[in-house]
Amino acid sequence: MKSPLNQQCKLLLAVNSLFVLAGALSGTFLNVYLWKFRQDFAMIGWFAFSQQLAIGLTFWVAGKWVKERDKMFILRLGIVISGLFYLLVLASGTRMIYYIWPLGIVSGIGVGLFWLAFNVVYFEVTDRNNRDLFNGWVGIMGSVIGIIGPWLSGWLISAMPGERGYRMIFTISLIVYAGGVLLSFRLKKRKRGRDYRWLEPVRRMKPGSPWREAVPASIAYGLREGVFLFLINLLVYINTTSEWRVGQYMLITSLVSLISYWAAGKWIAIRHRWAEMLIGAIMMTLAVIPLLWKVSYAALIIFGVGTALFMPLYIIPMISSVFDLMGRETGDADYRVELTVLREISMMFGRLAGIIIFIWFYSRSPQMTTVLWLMAGLGAAPLISWLAMRRLLTA
Repeated sequence: MKSPLNQQCKLLLAVNSLFVLAGALSGTFLNVYLWKFRQDFAMIGWFAFSQQLAIGLTFWVAGKWVKERDKMFILRLGIVISGLFYLLVLASGTRMIYYIWPLGIVSGIGVGLFWLAFNVVYFEVTDRNNRDLFNGWVGIMGSVIGIIGPWLSGWLISAMPGERGYRMIFTISLIVYAGGVLLSFRLKKRKRGRDYRWLEPVRRMKPGSPWREAVPASIAYGLREGVFLFLINLLVYINTTSEWRVGQYMLITSLVSLISYWAAGKWIAIRHRWAEMLIGAIMMTLAVIPLLWKVSYAALIIFGVGTALFMPLYIIPMISSVFDLMGRETGDADYRVELTVLREISMMFGRLAGIIIFIWFYSRSPQMTTVLWLMAGLGAAPLISWLAMRRLLTA
């Protein structure tokens, strides 16, 4: 039986929403910004690689502080460093393409610190009975933000000549990050844990452990996301040469996502996770097919709408089932930080592998056909996730 969200859940949801809003305003167009200076898929791939590498390592290293000291400090520090990243982007301007690795690392550290603290606090303020509901609301808020943020950014960039629009949205993101920091002070301090066990993620991979199923599923999830996160909006821009059309694309797909996450949060049931995740994985895989015929704005819309419609069926059961593992056995709650790190490092390996595959194949055959077939191959990764954790979904 589902239980309602308490005040701390709602506050955490609000802080998360501000962080996501700041990222949606600027992050949506960051790769477009890079592309305008240098049309190079490999460069943008390496930028994403540096971000994901920094995120994973930050989770592992900062886990000690989050467990043994102040989770809220790490949450706020993540927001502050994410704001610092956009300050550096504003300062570097067109020279940004020469600082891909350091900028990517700064961005990854900020994102890693925030999501590490958020995921640990999320586990503490929710339980098995309201976790799906919370994840549904995270999706709903993300969709609302996806409607407003990119649309506003696209309009501003299109309305202002040169780089003025980009500088405006980067500045707005800084203000939103500041609001997130201030709101976070209303979250209660969390209890400190025991000593941080650096190698606990390795110990969890012993034979018979359910994490031997959850980890491959998370790696497979990362295979797709590592590439799709930077590629889709870029393809829309390349096809239309208009930031306004990118914002319009995000508005349409996020509106669909809003409806689908609302429905999923309302009707997804723990006992149906097995079938729900399978349906979501199949439909997300099929959504890429229209792009194999022709890369057009219409085909990209079909892909985006299809993904937005079925993503909740795939991702909510997966996230909730993995987090349920953290409290399944007696004493596991004491290691929720280490288990959160294990989940993120698993996804990091998947994302890095997906990006390396993309860069390797594209560098040997630099044409759009290669990009599309890579999308088709990596886009089938959700099926691997389902295969890996299908038994956990019925537990």
